[in-house]
Amino acid sequence: MISFTPTDDQQQLIETIRRFADKDVRPIAHEADEHGELPDSVVDKGWQIGLVPTAIPEKFGGLGEMSAVTGALAAEELAYGDLSAALAILSPALFAYPIALYGTEEQREVWLPRFLEESAPPVTAALLEPGIFFDPNDLKTTATVEGDKIRLNGIKAYVPLARDAEIMLVYAKDSETGSLDGYLVQRGLDGVEIETQEQLMGLRALPTYRVSLNDVRVDVPCKLGGAAGCDTQAILNRSRVALAALAVGVARGGFEYARDYAKGRVAFGAPIATKQAIAFMLAEMAIEVDAARLMAWEAAWQIDQGQDATKAAYLAKQYADKAVMFVTDSAVQVLGGYGFIREYPAERWLRNGRGFTTFEGLAIV
Repeated sequence: MISFTPTDDQQQLIETIRRFADKDVRPIAHEADEHGELPDSVVDKGWQIGLVPTAIPEKFGGLGEMSAVTGALAAEELAYGDLSAALAILSPALFAYPIALYGTEEQREVWLPRFLEESAPPVTAALLEPGIFFDPNDLKTTATVEGDKIRLNGIKAYVPLARDAEIMLVYAKDSETGSLDGYLVQRGLDGVEIETQEQLMGLRALPTYRVSLNDVRVDVPCKLGGAAGCDTQAILNRSRVALAALAVGVARGGFEYARDYAKGRVAFGAPIATKQAIAFMLAEMAIEVDAARLMAWEAAWQIDQGQDATKAAYLAKQYADKAVMFVTDSAVQVLGGYGFIREYPAERWLRNGRGFTTFEGLAIV
């Protein structure tokens, strides 16, 4: 039986992140979106909450408490503050969690202790590829074994913080076996090109880049998990749960703002929240937020129970993608003309919400 009651530790984490989102993230979200840059102080403070260090195995200095449910709870609260900030704060996990789950002993010894430091290490991961036919189970980026080297070729898109990353985890398809694996690619290798920052409709405060890999050669030990490889489907499941939870956070932000606005906006002698059309819309928004949240929680619970969460994670993300669009679009409608003005957050939530269908691989729990 799934319990919907957070543990005491989870509840304390929720309250801590909620305070951080309200007091630190929301006040800077508009200016960060306008100027395309998050304050380092806010990202650093988010890192110091300790989400990633908590998940690092005890053997390497962490607490060994990697939980998809806890990660989903945290992701929702961070995205409630701002999606760009949430993804920036969670981005080190894109590298750390796959290493913790599937890395060789050497890979874990080299990299995991770095995630226990006061500041997050400059790392990232690259899964998404440009093109409307992108399929995470059929990557176009290839890996070809050539003696003691592996040659990587392909183009990655939406790679967060790639410009400053010292190393990235690149997902590619083995050109011989067809298996999907991750590869550790250091900055500065010949053939790695970090292109100009992408100009996106949403996520304007999070720098993302297109990365080209042209005959990039890495040593065979740079393959995630060594000869055993990694379970890319399980990684993808964790990513989809994270994105579903983030979508819930964005949707919840839009719903609560629209609800409070409707209660305070008086027209024809009464708050517009008392008008049937507005009241029904707000009710539908609340239903979608709760439904998407429960689907994300169920998928996360299956992951923590060691079950195959592929179906649940996929459905959770698909539902959340649609829910966040409905809720944020409805929030703009509730605000009327104000919803279209950039000084109000509703239009930013709508722009960010629109992107969830294309955010494959941008977060992990």
